[in-house]
Amino acid sequence: MNGEQILQAFAYLLPSIVTGVVAFYFFKMHTKNEEGRRRYLLQKDTQKHTLPIRLQAYERMSLFLERISIPSLVVRVAPLTSNKNDYELLLIRTIETEFDHNLSQQIYLTDDCWNIIKAAKSATIQSIRKAALSAENADKFREDVLSDTMDKASPSATALSFVKKEISNLW
Repeated sequence: MNGEQILQAFAYLLPSIVTGVVAFYFFKMHTKNEEGRRRYLLQKDTQKHTLPIRLQAYERMSLFLERISIPSLVVRVAPLTSNKNDYELLLIRTIETEFDHNLSQQIYLTDDCWNIIKAAKSATIQSIRKAALSAENADKFREDVLSDTMDKASPSATALSFVKKEISNLW
């Protein structure tokens, strides 16, 4: 093959190579676009089905936080005896039972939200334990724990405001 034949072969091949490269990039971009569209439609469909479940989880955790707020808890759970230690354990057991009942909801909440709910539960239990240290009997303990929560915002209220903020971010 001489130089002229090589140049002629190259002249015939060049348009084919350019066309092949353009077609390759076109199909690559088209495939990428289609994949993105499918992913968007799948995400939209998934969100349509999971949003009600997530809202229900936030609802249940809001109810949990309301039920473990100290004023609500103390009114709902009366002491069985005059022993403050028994009443303290009853309140803590009630909180733990409520928490265990809603444990599965964590898969629908963000990690931050779940951690704040757990912190509110722990802080509520700590408040109960703190109030139990100075009380003589269950009735005095009940008064002390209620008066302790009157002075400051309860952990449940703080967590509940975070839950409400999370829900507003879903829209």
